[in-house]
Amino acid sequence: MNRDETTKNTFALTTPLYYVNDLPHIGSAYTTMAADTIARFQKLLSKSVLLVTGTDEHGQKIERSAQAKEMKPQQFCDEIVPNFISLWKLLNIQYDRFSRTTAPKHASIVQEFFKRVWDNGDIYLGQQKGWYCVSCEEFKEERELLDKHRCPIHPTKEVEWRDEENYFFRLSKYQDKLLAYFDSKPDFIQPESRRNEVLNFVNQGLQDFSISRVNLEWGFPVPENPKHTLYVWFDALLGYITALLEPDDEPTLENALKNWYPFDLHLIGKDILRFHAVYWPAMLMSAGLPLPGKVFGHGFLTKDGRKMGKTLGNTVDPIELIDKYGADAVRYYFLKEIEFGKDGDFNEVRFIDVVNADLANDLGNLLNRILGMVKKYCGGKIPVVTAEHIDNDNPLKGLGLHLGEQVKIAYEALAFSQACNLVLSLVQGSNKFIDDQAPWSLYKQTRQQEVECVLYTVLESVRLAVYLLSPIIPNISTAAYQQLGFEVNFNDPTSIDLAPFDIHSKWGLLSSTQNLGTPQPIFKRIDLSKND
Repeated sequence: MNRDETTKNTFALTTPLYYVNDLPHIGSAYTTMAADTIARFQKLLSKSVLLVTGTDEHGQKIERSAQAKEMKPQQFCDEIVPNFISLWKLLNIQYDRFSRTTAPKHASIVQEFFKRVWDNGDIYLGQQKGWYCVSCEEFKEERELLDKHRCPIHPTKEVEWRDEENYFFRLSKYQDKLLAYFDSKPDFIQPESRRNEVLNFVNQGLQDFSISRVNLEWGFPVPENPKHTLYVWFDALLGYITALLEPDDEPTLENALKNWYPFDLHLIGKDILRFHAVYWPAMLMSAGLPLPGKVFGHGFLTKDGRKMGKTLGNTVDPIELIDKYGADAVRYYFLKEIEFGKDGDFNEVRFIDVVNADLANDLGNLLNRILGMVKKYCGGKIPVVTAEHIDNDNPLKGLGLHLGEQVKIAYEALAFSQACNLVLSLVQGSNKFIDDQAPWSLYKQTRQQEVECVLYTVLESVRLAVYLLSPIIPNISTAAYQQLGFEVNFNDPTSIDLAPFDIHSKWGLLSSTQNLGTPQPIFKRIDLSKND
């Protein structure tokens, strides 16, 4: 079932399956932008990529949200799900599979997986007593709670006391196995702060967790006892595996696992780390399935320095943000300004300052400026210059020769901010290089060869910069690359084959045989006075 040596040139990753109790918010968009960036980068490495996203649609929170609107749960889900799909389209997210846990095929996968765990003796009937957060769909330990028994993640919501018969999964049985696995795979949980958090949790001693609920109709019945409904997390995590089924496949685990499994990466918010880094691996061990390659838990977003969340009523509307500023600007700000893995803040004034400075001033003006000089001093033609004509002590060539490998390392570490700053150093260096070399002065002195070397050096540096940023700002990179004479569309997967990373990430690719396109602004400066 595992991918073998012949299929290693693949990369499969997931976002969380987002809970549909409300419309998608900027936190969901943040994870998905990051996932799409990773997928696009892996495609540049000429890998076959599968990006799974989707929706988690069962559980008490959904049932109550539907009741509040006097709707059936399925009707409620069907109304919310299209909002995720339309937002992903607006954000230019190129997902491959959209998994819904209410899909008919998912029920078969859940039942077969449950049977494996049941047959392994890891499910038993017991009594669950404790404080339950409906918003988290999770029991909380007393020491985790805030004053007045409020949830630490949903501080405006009080938890509920539960004392009921549930089926339990023998999580405690897998404590030593999990610790041994974490020790053998130190990169399994990232970043390091999340790994330490999980190790601390597991080392405190794992308790079996309930995997069923009573008095809940919205979900799958427990195969061995239909009076119980399967706990939403047991069902939801398996949505990743259901997504691997091909459209015409019979819904069996064997079919789901035959091509893409195990996943290379689960990308999640840190609030659901425990489920993905402890419960999920233990469940997979019980079912005799390989574990994913990595679980990465990113931080929370704040707005203007305050915690952001639906319950606090201060979320950022991602659709409104995209409508005002465009998908590339939104993608760039969140991935460049926030160190991935840490908490980060959204401030609209800061947002405008950053994208204006980096995308409009530094990058956009640089491209416009250099194309104008090529038109003026070289008749609009790329100078007949190659990398060999440029001295190795040239500051831009010096930066560019190693930049591709440095940015590759950053992307592979999910260090998007670092990747952006590395590229910006070349962009800012190019602006300085033009000012220092003053090609207009060289031209007046009829030193044409020197003019052409300067212009080629900057043109090639711009090309390399926009190529390396293409996983984050695909629209801007496409516009810039086409103006530099490449018939490449970074939003077209078939076009990406024209741009393998090991070729296009090298400084010195630009050739005088290609024709420059029509200069146009690739990012228009945002005028703060025109925005509310």
